[in-house]
Amino acid sequence: MSSSIKASEVSEVLKMQLEGIDTRVKFEEVGTVLQVSDGVVRIFGLSNAEAGELLEFDNGDMAVVMNLEEDNVGAVLFGPTDNVQEGANVKRTKRIASIPVGEGIVGRVVNPLGQPMDGLGAISGELLVMPLERKAPGVIFRQPVTEPLQTGLIAIDAMIPIGRGQRELIIGDRQTGKTAVGIDTIINQRANYEAGEPVYCIYVATGQKGSTVANIVNTLKEYGAMDYTTVVMATASDPAAMQFYAPFAGAAIGEYFRDTGRHALVVYDDLSKQAVAYREVSLILRRPSGREAYPGDIFYLHSRLLERAAKIINNDSVAAQMNDLPENLKDKVKGGGSLTALPIIETQAGDISSYIPTNVISITDGQIFLETGLFNAGIRPAINVGISVSRVGGNAQIKAMKKVAGTLKTDQAQFRELEAFTKFGSDMDAVTRATLDKGRKNAELLIQPQYSPMPVEEEIAIIYAGTKGLLAAVPVEKVREFEAAYLEDLRLNHKDTLAELKKGVLSEAVETTLKKVAENLAKLYK
Repeated sequence: MSSSIKASEVSEVLKMQLEGIDTRVKFEEVGTVLQVSDGVVRIFGLSNAEAGELLEFDNGDMAVVMNLEEDNVGAVLFGPTDNVQEGANVKRTKRIASIPVGEGIVGRVVNPLGQPMDGLGAISGELLVMPLERKAPGVIFRQPVTEPLQTGLIAIDAMIPIGRGQRELIIGDRQTGKTAVGIDTIINQRANYEAGEPVYCIYVATGQKGSTVANIVNTLKEYGAMDYTTVVMATASDPAAMQFYAPFAGAAIGEYFRDTGRHALVVYDDLSKQAVAYREVSLILRRPSGREAYPGDIFYLHSRLLERAAKIINNDSVAAQMNDLPENLKDKVKGGGSLTALPIIETQAGDISSYIPTNVISITDGQIFLETGLFNAGIRPAINVGISVSRVGGNAQIKAMKKVAGTLKTDQAQFRELEAFTKFGSDMDAVTRATLDKGRKNAELLIQPQYSPMPVEEEIAIIYAGTKGLLAAVPVEKVREFEAAYLEDLRLNHKDTLAELKKGVLSEAVETTLKKVAENLAKLYK
């Protein structure tokens, strides 16, 4: 029997098997928890861990590496601190912190890791893994902002226009209607969705009460806005890591639409709470604190987030070479997309010169400043026209709006100053009286109820009546009544005029119609 086995055959078989052997040591890199603080762990033994890498504990909880030190790594927890004990095992996942994104994420409420929070089951369809942290597109891959993003709020679309790809800060004290501006803008995108050209909206709720977020989701559902909106939530009760990563998750979802040639809008509500969460984590990690106890890289936290808003060049072959593209997105890239960001910052007693507000003002392309005094006086949205700007300006308006609203912003700012000045004296000349009268009426025209954004053609019609002095005969207290009747008349009897305005055309015929309708109505108030 033994004679039938040839030595040469044995050596041949052994040789074949040895050739296929991987001589590198196979092991899963595992570390041990040295110390657990509030939301932060220090781990020994993960010498090859990378910054921003996801780690997994035995119980399934996740953490992200933030500090790389000589003998240990500091990581921030995505789950409750009391789930992790000293001595617990932690293993590397070799994945950077990321969120799964696909068409199925639209209409859902998720946390910063992409896990559904709305009880509607798993997210359907193909999902691509998008990194939470990603470099912003370089200058070569961008183009100037020229296309308007209509908010449906007359005051903003006329005086502080926002373009697709812009970053416009909404800033003000608590309870001044900051979130309302963001929500109204999202609701106003319904018309684009119905026209088959959706602007995908992402609302990021950071550090808010769960009940507040639930109310916002219900409002969006009620107005049909959840058909094109995703809500990312990290409530006040979530770990600090979740709260400061939530805006990055929102940006990653927006980038998925931006890089596939579509338009997206992300509302970060709000970055003040994100900064506080980041400060908390940084101090526990023993990073040195700076002004107002924020860490030195708090500016970089916000700048790298907001720099990801961009209008991408309308050229597929150039866009396909974009820097820092995730591998799984490379074959899906199209040019011409955009990501517009509306960050919200809460000020304390109107102090916009404190640390975080000045940082974010310097990063963004303009700000909408909301004021408690105006809000309480019933002027809502409570926009302070004097210090609110859009650094894109008329480029982000359709022609007709630009023509009609050209001087409105300076007129209103001058009116506010004049109004404050004339409070002290009673006798006024006719010119001053006329300026004040026009200013008050225009201010009334700009008042708008919440959740009722307006199509751009109706906004133009209203501003035309205001700036051309067609309301001279209408008493201030009747302006809102006039506005409703004026729009009703245009909707019923002059659909073609509104259609022309929608295209951005303000011809002589259109102007004549607007004048005639306004003058006929104004006669009723004499």
